[in-house]
Amino acid sequence: MKASYSHSKSSRRVVFLSLVLVCFLLPLTSCYFWWGSEDTLRLWDTGPITLDPAISADMSSHIYVMQIFSGLVRLDQELNIVPDIAQTWEKSADGKTYTFHLCHGVKFHSGQEVKAADFKYSWERACDPATGSGTAATYLGDIVGAKDVLEGKAEEISGVEVIDDYTLQVTIDAPKAYFLDKLAYPTAFVVDRANVEAGKYWWLKPNGTGPFKLKEWKPGQWLILERSQIYYGEPAKLKQVVYLLAGVPMALYETGQVDVVPVSLAYIDLVRDETGSFHQELAVTPELSLYYMGFNTAQPPFDDVNIRRAFCHAVNKERITKVILRDLLSEADGILPPGMPGYNEALEGLDYDVEKAKGLIAASRYRDVSNLPPITLTVDGYGNNIPSYLGAIIQEWQQNLGVEVSVRQLETENFLYNLKQEKDEVFVMGWIADYPDPHNFLDILFYTGSENNIFEYSNPDLDALLDQAAVEPDSAVRLAMYQQAEQLVVDDAPCLPLFHGTNYILVKPYVKGYELSPLGIPDLSKVYIDKG
Repeated sequence: MKASYSHSKSSRRVVFLSLVLVCFLLPLTSCYFWWGSEDTLRLWDTGPITLDPAISADMSSHIYVMQIFSGLVRLDQELNIVPDIAQTWEKSADGKTYTFHLCHGVKFHSGQEVKAADFKYSWERACDPATGSGTAATYLGDIVGAKDVLEGKAEEISGVEVIDDYTLQVTIDAPKAYFLDKLAYPTAFVVDRANVEAGKYWWLKPNGTGPFKLKEWKPGQWLILERSQIYYGEPAKLKQVVYLLAGVPMALYETGQVDVVPVSLAYIDLVRDETGSFHQELAVTPELSLYYMGFNTAQPPFDDVNIRRAFCHAVNKERITKVILRDLLSEADGILPPGMPGYNEALEGLDYDVEKAKGLIAASRYRDVSNLPPITLTVDGYGNNIPSYLGAIIQEWQQNLGVEVSVRQLETENFLYNLKQEKDEVFVMGWIADYPDPHNFLDILFYTGSENNIFEYSNPDLDALLDQAAVEPDSAVRLAMYQQAEQLVVDDAPCLPLFHGTNYILVKPYVKGYELSPLGIPDLSKVYIDKG
């Protein structure tokens, strides 16, 4: 899921990269205090961009979509595929056809029962070009006939067949180990047709199937989720979850107005202090993520691999990670994060080497930095403020290469959903895994023509290798192929890998069961309050 490293840790296309949190300094009123009941969890967040599962591609939205909606399968906290609305399924001998058996009695929040036909509608709606999904091709594109719908050549996905009300048969184009994982992504979630057809902004009053439903949403103030009384699974332990969409996060936590808060760079030393009052409330969890500087390989000067490699060699990531970011994140040499299957400790990254960088510029068709065209960095944010780590990178390019880089900011929604069209020569971005498979990074980000290939990067040799890895049945052989593919990407340098993430949050002692998965999403249905 896309992650932009910007003003707060709040996205999957993650808006994360500025560790200086934007504080929405709206006045706090006494109305917040009635939210402190025994079965209410109070959180701080910036709020969703959309609640439409077919559109959602950022962490800010996913946090809510994952609580309100659901699909055939889901990932548990250990990232294993487990049943959800589908109670069982079988796979054909050739690995291409899945038959899902839906649970009986699953209902939308309105009380209407969910049928197999609802999934067929939901997927075809996601693939309909009129919907404008930027994720359907990625997460549903393996299904036979999905591409015809995506291209406007058909209205139905031929590979999806409703056998009866509780049986759905799905045929994919080739046996792929990660296919079920893709169905755990919101694009594959079920939506209510009548709800969708109520109007363009139907998702402001979503009729989902998840453990929580939307009770109230006042943008810039608060959003309240309440427990669904007809949820088909184990009912949520909390009566409601209140998100405060205003205020200074740490101040809210210190004054007891929120129960969980992300830790920003400004507070990292304070919460790490074992003698301090916050240390016992600190929870640190790994995150399967990559934050990077992306190069527009279709435009000068980054259509020259020597220039891309030079810009990578000119940045001292170790110094930035330790001195500026206080080891809040870990330095990235490659694409795959630690903990991801196929992670390669022996991968050869593009290390900090200024002389090598200068030699690569001399070997490029530009010969000298004076011949480079103007370079602009596209970032997410407001008010012309950029984070200190980003300023350090720009400064190193200037000092080590003699290159001046200007900065252009885009507002968050435009940045996350239109960056492919809006980007300049360089952009800062990130990706958090949607499922624990190297395909989710290497294929989705770097395959020629992929929805998320913002780099405009193309390497036929890489594409051929990724095609082989996608259908390779032997797990060890398959992971070795992905390691080879990762090295190809690093050597070709469509991006400068910067950091892999770690989640630092403070959790009040009376909050039980609040745990972030490596994908950065909590299962709020398991959380409860115990002040006894």
